[in-house]
Amino acid sequence: MAQVLGSLDSFRTGFSGTVLTPGDDGYDAARSVWNGAIDRHPAVIAQCTGAEQVAAAIAFARESGLEISVRGGGHNFAGFAVVEDGLMIDLSQMRSVSVDPAARRARCGGGATWADLDGAAQEHGLAVTGGFISHTGVAGLTLGGGIGWMTRMAGLSCDNLVGAEVVTADGRILHASADENPDLYWALRGGGGNFGVVTSFEFALHPVGPMVNFGMFFWGVDQGEQALRFCRDYVESVPENNGILVGGLNAPPAPFVPEQHHFAPGYALFVVGFGTPEEHAAAIAPVRGAVPALFEFVSPIPYTMLQSMMDEGNPWGITAYEKALHLDEMSDGAIAVIAEHLPRKQSPLSFMPIFVVDGAYSRVPDDATAFSGKRSTRWVVNIAAVCPDPAALDGERQWVRDFWQALLPHAGNAGSYVNFMSEYEEDRVRAAYGAAKYDRLARIKAEYDPDNLFHLNANIKPALAAV
Repeated sequence: MAQVLGSLDSFRTGFSGTVLTPGDDGYDAARSVWNGAIDRHPAVIAQCTGAEQVAAAIAFARESGLEISVRGGGHNFAGFAVVEDGLMIDLSQMRSVSVDPAARRARCGGGATWADLDGAAQEHGLAVTGGFISHTGVAGLTLGGGIGWMTRMAGLSCDNLVGAEVVTADGRILHASADENPDLYWALRGGGGNFGVVTSFEFALHPVGPMVNFGMFFWGVDQGEQALRFCRDYVESVPENNGILVGGLNAPPAPFVPEQHHFAPGYALFVVGFGTPEEHAAAIAPVRGAVPALFEFVSPIPYTMLQSMMDEGNPWGITAYEKALHLDEMSDGAIAVIAEHLPRKQSPLSFMPIFVVDGAYSRVPDDATAFSGKRSTRWVVNIAAVCPDPAALDGERQWVRDFWQALLPHAGNAGSYVNFMSEYEEDRVRAAYGAAKYDRLARIKAEYDPDNLFHLNANIKPALAAV
């Protein structure tokens, strides 16, 4: 550490960004991330505003023997953005967004959030598949895949990534696209932050909004199996220009919820229409009269409101933990497990979203991107403990683990969407990608990061050099 401190003054003097160390004003704010259970203390935080600064920070970390973490939006459950006693590369000031409405393209910095990108694109009636919470970072979500409301209509976030600027472990600043460094471009679309620091993203955009058609139907927890079986069958006939989410949650204390159902545990079906109001009305018509709902809410809403509607239940600094898995089919056995375990959660903010991924998602070949899920998968089940009281997290974490373990036999293997892994488990990462895709990623990792400098993530180890 003495060597680090000795070279730190030199780095600070020559660095055109901001360098923070423990005790500096702004240090504690810079090291904080969305998950309040993460409380790590970097030795150095390098706040960057451009790729050259990122390259300088990487060089300093290598020379000083410091472990590196990279912070984009800071929303990851695992808190990979914050390294203990190492160097954190902080991209949170790199949030600019530019939109070319004629070309239907958007470019944003590596620290941009989906609120930043959505707001800029919606000025032109455009959007790209994003997350479900507006303060989620564009970088982390996209590099891991990117499931959102538009997935059935437009694919994943990474399916819409057309280019990226990347700073590699040796300090090179590269552009990755279908025509430039195509192997790196392939790996960035689902392979996570393993291959470098992405300082800008370029996306293809789609006509969306400014208003979309929203529908929510809520059933009590005692209606679980019946409601889930209906939802399973219902999605077979819903047009692709409707985003679908099934969730196990507590009813919000919103004006559209009858007071007697405020905070009631249960199941919800969300159907978001990106077509006409008439098309949405036809899409949701089968829901009414099937399984009687406790309440419903159907209304046009702004797209930006859709993208931020879950923010209130996921405030910055709350404590959280999650696990997930893929289901090719929502079998009666899987439904029985869900109906048994969901009512055991204790925190009213803990949530079990089930993402329906088909349509445009399914038409992308498995090997076209590095995404960690099969394109034949129909359902992605996420089990998330979200606790306002940190003292309750241990118990709720155990609920997640027990629930996941009981559901695992219906998934077939432990593979999962890598963005939904709270802790690094090598066997699960390998299972997520499968042997062939993991091996390809490992070879690309060996080319761009042979020393595994960027390992605080769902890590892919570099392939060993042939002897």
